Amino acid sequence: MDKEININLTNEERMLQGYDYKPSNDLIEKIIKNKALVEEYNLTSLKNMNKRIELLNKILGFKGENVFIYSPFNCDYGKHISIDEGTFINHNCVILDEAKVIIGKNVRIAPNVGIYTVNHVKEPIKRKEGYEFAKTITIEDNVWIGGNSAVLPGVTIGENSIIGAGSVVNKDIPRNVIAAGNPCKVIKNLTEDK
Repeated sequence: MDKEININLTNEERMLQGYDYKPSNDLIEKIIKNKALVEEYNLTSLKNMNKRIELLNKILGFKGENVFIYSPFNCDYGKHISIDEGTFINHNCVILDEAKVIIGKNVRIAPNVGIYTVNHVKEPIKRKEGYEFAKTITIEDNVWIGGNSAVLPGVTIGENSIIGAGSVVNKDIPRNVIAAGNPCKVIKNLTEDK
């Protein structure tokens, strides 16, 4: 990433604003604290929905009504994730939320989907030193992401769109389309005759 690091920002601010940063002890401590809540969530029975909801409210930055996430679920910070009402996330979702992850209303996420805001820098020396960068991911209302898909840093998936199973979404996907593949590309408009 070519952004120059602003030395007046904290490491977490640099991370959230897309600057190159090195994971510091304070950031690692925040991840560890959140992972303990995530572990408790994953071990809490579906029969104890009140406890699961209570834990999700502690883990996530924002959770709308009627959000359901099957276990196992994993995320790094949790507080950088916003999930709006009516969204369903199936088994084994991994969200690396070093930047914000904004998930809209009535989104459907199939099993084994990875949402990755973070990446290693390209420069070999800086990468060896442990530098990373992160970019916000936005998944708009009523999106359906098929199983075993990966959503990469900085991507926006437009409202109502469908991502086919096994896709690698490395660029923005417009609204109202079906897209699939590696790399993920638009296949057809949802407004076209079937």
